[in-house]
Amino acid sequence: MSGSPLILATTTSTVDSGLLDALIPRFERETGITVKTIGAGSGMAIKMGKMGNADVLLVHSPDEETLLMKEGSGTNRQAVMHNDFILCGSAKDPANVRSATNATEAFRRIARTQALFISRGDRSGTHVKELSLWPATGETLSNLWYLESGQGMGATLMIANQKDAYTLADRATFLAFRDKLNLVILSEGDAKLRNPYHVIEVNPAKHPKVNAAGAKAFSTFLRSAETQQAIAGFGKSRFGQSLFFPDAQSKY
Repeated sequence: MSGSPLILATTTSTVDSGLLDALIPRFERETGITVKTIGAGSGMAIKMGKMGNADVLLVHSPDEETLLMKEGSGTNRQAVMHNDFILCGSAKDPANVRSATNATEAFRRIARTQALFISRGDRSGTHVKELSLWPATGETLSNLWYLESGQGMGATLMIANQKDAYTLADRATFLAFRDKLNLVILSEGDAKLRNPYHVIEVNPAKHPKVNAAGAKAFSTFLRSAETQQAIAGFGKSRFGQSLFFPDAQSKY
């Protein structure tokens, strides 16, 4: 392999789940392009794209992605896959989240009982999703029970586990860390918890130094039939279920 590496800025869930470990070696073999992966959370990844410090993004923060595209730093935003967010916590479930009928009610119960909640607090896609859920509860966050880890998903899950606290997680990372956790899934399935991932090429018209050809090759690779099939099967042998669901034909 020769030339400068392709800089991929992505969310921690694609790293922590092991998905990129399964996909990138094949991309490197097929294209001869070396990939440097930076798993920093979607917010930081998108910021890197805005500054021209990455070549391609794989992220899951739709509102921030839309802003990136409007300001011209991103191009060719394409659906890759989705999974969902889950609200997890101790099986003791002090806020009785388990019986809530939807995500809004689950979060309302946490706030009203002032049960300990660990937020990522890092402007990642998961953090942005979590922040979008609180307003509908009509409750006010308080540092008496609402704490920010400032860390990635895996580390945040471990902190929540240590403190018997609630946290919002993407399903893939939760399953990847399941053997290390006593946490259980307490709320899932609400449409508000859908979690789509997109690939975005950093725009060479605005950032001429980016590896535009490599970014295009990686985007094409992620959306190829073979890779989409690999995404669909990822996790089945270890977890008994897919961690991500392919979306290359989706317009979501």
